[in-house]
Amino acid sequence: MATQIFLNLPVKDLNKSVEFFTKLGYTFNPQFTDEKATCMIISDTIYVMLLTEAFFQTFTKKEIVDAHKAVECSIGLSADSKDAVNELVAKAEAAGATIPNPPTDYGFMYQHSYEDLDGHHWEIIWMDPNGMPEHQA
Repeated sequence: MATQIFLNLPVKDLNKSVEFFTKLGYTFNPQFTDEKATCMIISDTIYVMLLTEAFFQTFTKKEIVDAHKAVECSIGLSADSKDAVNELVAKAEAAGATIPNPPTDYGFMYQHSYEDLDGHHWEIIWMDPNGMPEHQA
């Protein structure tokens, strides 16, 4: 069985977050959805649990980072093409995301990012499998 990833993110307003990510084309597992949390499906092995801040706080004694002011992580997701990268970032911006940087093209890799309604940083990446640089040992 492939390893599954469950990323847990605190959100201020669960309904607004669901509406935002629905506009990006994501779906949600109703079995793991209630007024405190939802399970956003990224792929067959990647899921994002969007948890209200109050519910998220029950899992840790640490302070929840305000992602509009500080970065704890950058979430990177692959895309099938440069166009797919741009399309997803455009959908995010239209749904209310902010665009922190212009896209970057390294030739073999293209990336563009957005910050969701809660400030979480998402990197959307396309890599050309034929253009990867040789690894030097």
